[in-house]
Amino acid sequence: MDGRDVVITGMGLISPLGGTVAENWENMKALRTGIGYYPRENAPGYLQYLGKIQAAQAPADIPAKIAGQMKFLNRGAMLGLISAEEALGGLGPSLADVPPSRRSLYVASGDFSKVGYDFLYPAIKDASGDDWRELDHEKLNDSALSKVNPFFLLESLSNNLFSFMSAYLESMGPGTSLASLSPCGGNAIELAFRSIRHNRADIAFAVGYCNWTSDVPLYEVDGLGILSKCREGASSFRPFDRRRDGFIAGEGGATLVLESAESARKRGASITGRLRGSGNCIEFTSGSGLRVPRMVSKRSMELAMADAGCGPHDLAFISPHGSGTLKGDASELMSIAELFQKQGVMPPVSGMKGYTGHLGAASDIAEVIMGISAVRENIVPATLNFSEPDRSFAALKVSGDHQTSGKKCFLSTSYGVGGQSSSVIAEVY
Repeated sequence: MDGRDVVITGMGLISPLGGTVAENWENMKALRTGIGYYPRENAPGYLQYLGKIQAAQAPADIPAKIAGQMKFLNRGAMLGLISAEEALGGLGPSLADVPPSRRSLYVASGDFSKVGYDFLYPAIKDASGDDWRELDHEKLNDSALSKVNPFFLLESLSNNLFSFMSAYLESMGPGTSLASLSPCGGNAIELAFRSIRHNRADIAFAVGYCNWTSDVPLYEVDGLGILSKCREGASSFRPFDRRRDGFIAGEGGATLVLESAESARKRGASITGRLRGSGNCIEFTSGSGLRVPRMVSKRSMELAMADAGCGPHDLAFISPHGSGTLKGDASELMSIAELFQKQGVMPPVSGMKGYTGHLGAASDIAEVIMGISAVRENIVPATLNFSEPDRSFAALKVSGDHQTSGKKCFLSTSYGVGGQSSSVIAEVY
């Protein structure tokens, strides 16, 4: 049974653009952005323009025996759980027919919300007075008892959602928690895909979540020089555009439910599409520092297409990582040009992060979900805020407007610091 067909039977998404898959897609079709303006006096632009979720309701039907564990879930993890709840809603009661030992779970966390010690600020302020010169330890202790969450350390653990969801889903098959920058969401998809293809599970959940909107993580990421200065507000996030200067941070959760075709048919499940192939590799660079390889995603795209048994003619579009950084976007576009121009076919290119802000590990899964929604309606999504390419990439098909395509496959790719790249090919039925 090695090499089984892997189909998609559930999707869930919460982002600054919308609270469900359908709402996200309708807003994307309307060329809206979820990035908003949150004014703060004397704050840099990257702290004032963010992709924030305005309303997020925790699931109400959590079993009493595990409800107490929810206090350990930080905001990002809660967003991942909300997306999983939407995906679960479409699976139906026949999910119980899949034995727990045949259920897999892979959770990707790109969450930085607990980086630093900002949670101690209220207690330190009480203990230091107005001049911040001396610390009264007795006052610090008294204030911390009432103003500091006693679970602050546990909230910072990256595998909390994996632990909680394993119990919630009664998942006892293969699984793990991944904690990294992009592309660990893509890695979660690949692990879920292979667990089913290689007959280690019948159903697998790939969940990604992120909250990059708190101050300390943003200061840290800005130190890498990869955040936009937001000189033109929300429209400053412009993947692949000649004037790009980095990304705008966001928060969100995304879930894909993958299943063997046999299991889905047996359960009478509604099938959205299927995953046809995946590829994952690392491109090394010489020298020190956080360098971007010259062609960061070329090999992972080649591997995914070979795994899927498809070529450029089959693709409705390519959805690269598109973080809006000068070197990163150039490396991705170089990868695409090198791979596809030699074959005489250039599929359209669609950068999706301008709609939501960068959602970290959730972005990888969210963009597959949005790609499926787009291909269903024969749409190639516009790259929001794109107007002019680098001269060397003028031949690539990037557009600030929606285009059309009747093809049913698309390629989604992601890369991260250090040269790691992950690609998947999905097909809509």
